[in-house]
Amino acid sequence: MYISPEEFKPIAEKLTGSSPAASYEEEELPPDPSEETLTIEARFQPLLPESMTKSKDGFLGVSRLALSGLRNWTTAASPSAVFAARHFQPFLPPRGHVELGEPWWIIPSELSVFTGYLSNNRFYPPPPKGKEVIIHRLLSMFHPRPFVKTRFAPQGAVACLTAISDFYYTVMFRIHAEFQLSEPPDFPFWFSPGQFTGHIILSKDATHVRDFRLFVPNHRSLNVDMEWLYGASESSNMEVDIGYIPQMELEAVGPSVPSVILDEDGNMIDSRLPSGEPLQFVFEDIKWQQELSWEEAARRLEVAMYPFKKVRLRRVGQVRLRGAGAGTLGPAGSGRTLRETVLESSPILALLNESFISTWSLVKELEDLQDNQDNPSHKKLAGLHLEKYSFPVEMMICLPNGTVVHHINANYFLDITSMKPEDIENNVFSFSSTFEDPSTATYMQFLKEGLRRGLPLLQP
Repeated sequence: MYISPEEFKPIAEKLTGSSPAASYEEEELPPDPSEETLTIEARFQPLLPESMTKSKDGFLGVSRLALSGLRNWTTAASPSAVFAARHFQPFLPPRGHVELGEPWWIIPSELSVFTGYLSNNRFYPPPPKGKEVIIHRLLSMFHPRPFVKTRFAPQGAVACLTAISDFYYTVMFRIHAEFQLSEPPDFPFWFSPGQFTGHIILSKDATHVRDFRLFVPNHRSLNVDMEWLYGASESSNMEVDIGYIPQMELEAVGPSVPSVILDEDGNMIDSRLPSGEPLQFVFEDIKWQQELSWEEAARRLEVAMYPFKKVRLRRVGQVRLRGAGAGTLGPAGSGRTLRETVLESSPILALLNESFISTWSLVKELEDLQDNQDNPSHKKLAGLHLEKYSFPVEMMICLPNGTVVHHINANYFLDITSMKPEDIENNVFSFSSTFEDPSTATYMQFLKEGLRRGLPLLQP
């Protein structure tokens, strides 16, 4: 019967309505007059309300108050900001880590399937520290309350080299971060883009940045997860939805340039010509000695975040399945889903590699396929899957012709794995003593049951 200081702090902040002052673990170094700076601009188009799956006005009791933080977020918090080139040093590869496409962690994930998730009932990000500082400052250009580490795994930031020259690196990165759109007395509202990705071209000593871009990919029909509480405690009801944001992007307006311009004798030069025009800098062309494609680098970063994606994933409508399929169907990872994924388990990965083609699909995209009259085979496949779908996420095992032989809803799966083994009557989802983790054991049973039902139907 006690409350720790960590628990008391958010309660006190909620009751008093106070906002803690931003602080950083590392003190800022004094500015160096000779260092280079670059200007970064933010481009932001707000989330499209009509893209939300079920949170239209008045639907299921969703109130305008609950969505007020989202509705009021229409512009970037800082349209433009100046950064010192040296602030981007955390994007450099670790010493000795110079292989193209070999991922490393800028901010390591501290969560896994075995460590649960962080509290939903928070308003203010913890003070960033170390390499988190630059990412926090960048994301703060969009909104004043970015959380550099998401509540669910995989969290953090991962990067890899995509090009190397004598003096420069091109680094591609992927960041999992989210934003808190509410402040007391409102209840928390979490805005979680699927990912931030981008690249930076910088000198090997981080004194010069040639190019920088960070953005939320917008090529899919949905790209943001949203969750909000209807009460002040962790046990309060939570609503979930997903939507589409057209643009959320940061980009350098040009390479970094010296803050102070000196001539050969060390005398300061006016940064503007007599005509009033600014001095123009000429940058040498970079001759890359090694390069890796964007697509391959993106795939490697995705595998670093999600080890189960070593099993190649395919979307319905992209390929014709050639074997039994194990898939996930949903609006995207929302609500009580498998974000603390059992697919990190080695036994699960081994069985998927041996017997399945792993697939995934968004409900919205399957509905579009079902409405498309130009491709009857895709229309049929989409219909077979949608027949078995229930909100929020459905896991299915199907035959090459699309017939679903076994399926389980994510909510039911989580209910099963939260029960004690002796309380489970259905032996199809009973725990196995082979695994310590109930989620892994239950998912393994799900896959094996799908094989038991499906393999006889594949016999000639």
